[in-house]
Amino acid sequence: MPTDPEHRLDELMETPDPGFETVMSCVFGIEPHETRTYLVLLERPGSTIGELETPLERDRSTINRSLTTLYERGIVRRDRRLLDGGGYVYQYTAIALPEVKRMLHDALDAWTATVHGVIDDFDEE
Repeated sequence: MPTDPEHRLDELMETPDPGFETVMSCVFGIEPHETRTYLVLLERPGSTIGELETPLERDRSTINRSLTTLYERGIVRRDRRLLDGGGYVYQYTAIALPEVKRMLHDALDAWTATVHGVIDDFDEE
């Protein structure tokens, strides 16, 4: 279940020519390394935390925190796989890029509508 991010749209507005990664980080309220985790996961669906250590060059606890944030934002899926010897491991898959782009557009459209509402509702007294 996605949580509402704490947008950093002020940061986005101050960046003259933001790249996709900056837009994603600001709109979803995530850190740049979390955005990178999402992009790496796009190329490696069904990965475990251990399988992401090498491509991300990060320790397991940092990757776990990143994946938890991405999962809470609704941009990665988490599936539990049972292990042969007992126990389980989580596998993570990035939500498809077209869906994430739609989510970004929706968030920016909602913010824009709010700002337009503030402008329209302002009355000089």
